[in-house]
Formats: sequence, C-alpha cells, structure tokens
Amino acid sequence: MKGQTVDDVPKEVLIDCAHLVKANSIQGCKMNNVNVVYTPWTNLKKTADMDVGQIGFHRQKDVKMLTVEKKVNEILNRLEKTKAERFPDLAAEKETRDREERNEKKAQIQEMKRKEKEEMKKKKEMEELRSYSSLMKAENMSSNQDGNDSDDFM
Repeated sequence: MKGQTVDDVPKEVLIDCAHLVKANSIQGCKMNNVNVVYTPWTNLKKTADMDVGQIGFHRQKDVKMLTVEKKVNEILNRLEKTKAERFPDLAAEKETRDREERNEKKAQIQEMKRKEKEEMKKKKEMEELRSYSSLMKAENMSSNQDGNDSDDFM
C-alpha cells in the first residue's frame, strides 16, 4: 500500500510469512531455529558475478531477521486452507498504477498553480490599496483655478 513501510506490517503477518518460508525451504523445513531474513525489495542487490539464488543488500541496516523455532502445523494448515492462486497481468496493473500517480501529480500541480494565482491576485489587490493610483483620477480632483480658492489669508 502507498505510504506503508516494512515496519508497518503486523507481527502476526510476519510470523505467518516466516512459517511459509521455512515450510517451503528445502533445507529449512528439516531444521529448527531457522532465521528468516526480510528487507524491502529496493534494498536487494544482485550483481552478475553472484550465483543463482544469491543476493546481497545495499544497506545492512534495513535488513530484518525473524527466528522460527519449529514448525507450527496449525499456522500452515490455516494458510493452506485460505490459499488463493492468481495469475495477474502485472504490466497492466503497473500501467494503471503509474497512470493514477501521474493524474494525482497533475492534480497537485494544478492546485499549486491555482493557489499561486490566488496569492498573486491578493497581492495585486493589496498593492493597489497601498498605491495612490485610485486617488489620482481627474474626476476626483478639483482645481483652484476656477475660483475655488480656500486660502483666505491674504
């Protein structure tokens, strides 16, 4: 989900996943106290000189570990009963998600532009209120040439 990290995954889900990993491992299913390592996919590092199935990590700090002491059949049976296999069209799903992200980004940019225009309009109105341009109009002015002289001190 968007905005979630590996730390947001509930502990129960991690335990279920770890039991599935142990049960589906060729060597791990025969052993007790198996360490299951998990990390975000962006932290995985694969180079050409690595063997098949071998991976490395970009940041060791992002690698988390969970220990499965022994096989718990109740968990595995519950998960096996609720198993649902799907064969999704990943390319179409990715394109849909990318389109939604682009539309969301466009909407954010349009909102920013709208706010910017609104701020410019308010700024212009404030500048107009501060300036004397609205006061300095010919129809608002009077002249003392037409005998309207208020200076009576002479």
